[in-house]
Amino acid sequence: MRFRLIPKEEKFFEDFTALADRIVSGATLLERMLASDPPNWDTALQIKQIENECDALTHNIIQRLNSTFVTPIDREDIHALATSLDDVMDSIDAAAGVLRRYRMASLRYGARELASLTWQASMQMKVAVEALDRRKGVHDHAVEVNRLENAADDVHDEALRRLFEEERDAITLIKWKEVLDLLEEATDRCEDVANVLESVVVKHG
Repeated sequence: MRFRLIPKEEKFFEDFTALADRIVSGATLLERMLASDPPNWDTALQIKQIENECDALTHNIIQRLNSTFVTPIDREDIHALATSLDDVMDSIDAAAGVLRRYRMASLRYGARELASLTWQASMQMKVAVEALDRRKGVHDHAVEVNRLENAADDVHDEALRRLFEEERDAITLIKWKEVLDLLEEATDRCEDVANVLESVVVKHG
């Protein structure tokens, strides 16, 4: 058994998993929020609370990173993973917040579909994060996140096509474009996390 004079701070993996857990909770609430017409606006407040918790977790990770001598993976990777995870929750919160602000009475094509893809991508991302400590199983889940992001791109493109073809009110069109863009962005941010995870595995695998 090798003796390590200064042990590595392994709690970072636990914090990454805690962040991913909260993101899944936020994505679950977003999907639930959009399950009815009109959406349940107050759910956005619950999502905001989760976003605040993610901010606090990310802040704690960065603070500990600055005071930890030996880390389990490279410092820049810890920082990139923490911030990219936080970005996912920021996007979910932004989408929920805009939906609540505009009070859309009836959902258009693309909203529920993108929320579902965000939930699926966040679940795959969570499993990939949990696998990081073992350096095994990350790739397959990262690939699935990428596939789901591509599917979200297709849904987003079709939703925008229908929006510009069917909507005659300019203000409503602008509102819906913002909503659809933010919903699609959440899957982009999940893909960012998957890319960071794959990079870490390549470097430390």
